[in-house]
Amino acid sequence: QGYEDTTIEEIIEESGTSKGSFYHYFEGKDALLGSLSFLFDEKYMELEAQLSGFATRYEQLIYLNQELFSMIENSISLDLLARLYSTQLTTSGEKHLLDHNRIYYKLLRKIIAKGRENGQLSRTSGVSEMVKLYALCERALLYDWCLCAGEYSLVEYSSRVLPVFLSSFLPQN
Repeated sequence: QGYEDTTIEEIIEESGTSKGSFYHYFEGKDALLGSLSFLFDEKYMELEAQLSGFATRYEQLIYLNQELFSMIENSISLDLLARLYSTQLTTSGEKHLLDHNRIYYKLLRKIIAKGRENGQLSRTSGVSEMVKLYALCERALLYDWCLCAGEYSLVEYSSRVLPVFLSSFLPQN
């Protein structure tokens, strides 16, 4: 029924919790929605175990993006994702998507740092800057997909755009 038409009471009933429990953990629907980033992080934990199967850190970054975007495109409603982005813009509370203690950012730092160490990724920018740029590119792709109401495949579009963007992460020979 969509985000706007769903009440907290319906969420409480559907989840089988109490009103007190709900408000102990969340200030409201927007706070609950912000926790969606934890769902994404669970996916990253699952994917991290599979990264050793890729020859380069570049390939690992592409794989992470494709798998997460596939999960988003196939199991997260466009309305919910758009609402998540809009609440992150207007919230005065926690901005979960920008929390650098999230598994997402830790995993990106690890991949990029190792890629720089072994010469697979450029050393012209620092690890933090490269992580920021990667996250910025992913957010831009997701935001555009939401703006366009999902009229194209997020996974397919990202598979064309992200490699072009990430080519700037490769060492210049």
